[in-house]
Amino acid sequence: MNTVKLELRHIRAFVCVARHLHFARAAEELDVAPPYLTRQIQEAEQLLQVRLFHRTKRSVALTDAGSAYLPEALAALAHLERGQELAERAERGELGRIEVGYVASAAFAGVLQTTLRAFRQANPRIEIALSEVVMDRVPAMLEDGQLDVAYVRPPMHYPEGIQALTAHRDEFVLAVPDDSPLTASSSVPPAQLRDCCFALPEQAFGTLEVGRRGRFQPQLGPRPGSLVAVVACVALGGYVAVVPKTISDCVVLPGVVYRPISGKPIVSEIALAFRRHERAPAVRAFLNYAKQRRQ
Repeated sequence: MNTVKLELRHIRAFVCVARHLHFARAAEELDVAPPYLTRQIQEAEQLLQVRLFHRTKRSVALTDAGSAYLPEALAALAHLERGQELAERAERGELGRIEVGYVASAAFAGVLQTTLRAFRQANPRIEIALSEVVMDRVPAMLEDGQLDVAYVRPPMHYPEGIQALTAHRDEFVLAVPDDSPLTASSSVPPAQLRDCCFALPEQAFGTLEVGRRGRFQPQLGPRPGSLVAVVACVALGGYVAVVPKTISDCVVLPGVVYRPISGKPIVSEIALAFRRHERAPAVRAFLNYAKQRRQ
């Protein structure tokens, strides 16, 4: 029973002989002995059950079967070469897909757009999928592989396998109704907010820090979700909110005025969270790129 199967070496041998129409020159190009090359062609003919070449002592020519097979053999080799190229690109992190999660304020700050846009231009073969996420779910989504990286607002707790790096620094400001007496001040001392009720964004750090500096326990009101929804609560009256300054540059609603908070700036950060031991080359390439572009 013949156990020999058509292999890549047979196809390469056939294509090389077809190109040269000369066994000795083809053998030299392939760096094999002419008898070995002859055996490869004979095996290919046996396995295909067709004759590929007319051979005489003075000439070699393709048969009709050989002429019909040649384009397919060339296409197969080209396809394999393309596959090797793609595999090498993937190994270098130039090909793949990255699942990116973000909280809305990362988009308002611009860090999401500038980093991803530049990375896409530099790596057009990497597909990037974007989704807005609830910040509390990010660690679990990273651990489960639903996300590869996520832009979040620290501080937040990261499990042992998740870490983060600062991608952008900002500061908190105060959003107040336009009919509030607080608008009369060019900046608002934290102590003046003692009797206010605060609408809360997902990240309550800024609000709690204002209370700590003003030496009072903040009165916590609604927690509507996105920062736009928080500012909308302020616009309806009855609430103030501590929000990142980037919001004041992007979200303008009737009935809302923004004021700086007196004293040392309360730092607002955007961080990029990711798996500590990331294996995917494309994700590692993005993380390296993001580290170089930190603001």
